Amino acid sequence: MSRRPFKQEPSKTGWWLKHPRYIRYMMREISAAFIGCYVLLLIVGLLRLSQGESAYNEFVAAAGGPAGFIFALITMLFAVYHTYTWFQVTPKAMPLVLAGKPVPGAAIVAAHWFGFFVASAALWLLGS
Repeated sequence: MSRRPFKQEPSKTGWWLKHPRYIRYMMREISAAFIGCYVLLLIVGLLRLSQGESAYNEFVAAAGGPAGFIFALITMLFAVYHTYTWFQVTPKAMPLVLAGKPVPGAAIVAAHWFGFFVASAALWLLGS
């Protein structure tokens, strides 16, 4: 009589911890959840603004506390990571051909970063 060897069941929740590529992928996915929560926070801020000055001031006081600052900082870090990973995959998702020759991936990524910094500077100047 033959016996089958014991085979351990694969982890259903920790599969992504076994390879750095999967960890980066899951961090990107988690970043979208944080950014989505931040967008909901901004929508609540707009709702409170529509309810009057005192309601909006209460919202600003609550969001401006230590927990709000830490949440905004984490969300900003995730947004930068999300942007970085998207710009790195852009040459594969959007290959460009100019004059019959493919544009190097590094040039596409550099153009995206340039546009990002120009747009950020323009928004910063408009806000100040």
